Amino acid sequence: MRRLGRAATGLAATAVLSLTASACVTVHGELEVVPSATKDEAAKALSAFTEAYNKADKAYDPALDAAHVTGALGAINQAGLKARQVNFPDGNPNHVPLELTDAKFTIPKKAGWPRWFVADTDSNRDQDDTAADNRWVLVFVRAGADEGWKAAYLTIMLPRQIPAFKTDKDGYAEPVAPDSAALAVAPRNLSEEYASYMQDGKPDHFKPGPHTSAWREERKKTTNVPGLSTQYLDQPLDTGNFGPLGLMTRDGNAFVFFSVRNFERQTAAKGVQLKVVPDVKALLTGTVKDTITKERVSSQAVLVPPGNGAEPGQAVEVVGRLTGLTAAKGS
Repeated sequence: MRRLGRAATGLAATAVLSLTASACVTVHGELEVVPSATKDEAAKALSAFTEAYNKADKAYDPALDAAHVTGALGAINQAGLKARQVNFPDGNPNHVPLELTDAKFTIPKKAGWPRWFVADTDSNRDQDDTAADNRWVLVFVRAGADEGWKAAYLTIMLPRQIPAFKTDKDGYAEPVAPDSAALAVAPRNLSEEYASYMQDGKPDHFKPGPHTSAWREERKKTTNVPGLSTQYLDQPLDTGNFGPLGLMTRDGNAFVFFSVRNFERQTAAKGVQLKVVPDVKALLTGTVKDTITKERVSSQAVLVPPGNGAEPGQAVEVVGRLTGLTAAKGS
């Protein structure tokens, strides 16, 4: 695992990710609590994102939507387009324009920057009115007065999983402070604690499910197979544009988006050749001799109950997760 740590550290240092300072602070005397955006601004931001996303997906060119994505979604989107651009230099032969309709915007009131809002949308990537029906829930962030709106998080959820948000008399939502002591886990601690849980099962206040206990079990099954050893390393990713963002729900919980970084290191036994698929090869640095280390960024949407984290039943529920390969290194 020490060798994995060195490889992962080097990979993290060389990975090209969109990192800018946008801590939740008040600047330039902007102390007034105001809506983060108007409904019209939110609609225009969603439309601009969708248009740029489609141009980038059609051409497989990350430059075409780079100005409209950031944070976890930006890292996943840009790396994915970069890989496909290598493998499909003439563009996407199977492009189908993304459509995001029936948008429901949840806009918090807050002071200072960054400002942000949630867009709950219906995409044309599902089958409406069936068990496969889902919603695309995006978080848009604006880091400063001179910055544009960028999509930082995307979670694909079942309609019933989306909570009802707490709002004031004017319909504006209540943001959750990163250091909130009123919750079982403060949002700023979620990335570190989730990474720790995925690593060794502690702290154990994450509710069992596909993105927690089942994911850990899935990893255990692939740790040692004939001819191949796999190690996993998870690290918090919670600064700059990867910081957590959350809203209070009507029932007293917090709905929080946060990021982590995952590493997967595969080592082949003597005489066994590692298989490198095209999307991994396109992001590869170094030469694969007997080892390959893959880096991924993962964004989660969770429900955090109120409390001090020590009382029974205060389990954090991971309701959605989006993961994407961002880099790979051979050795």
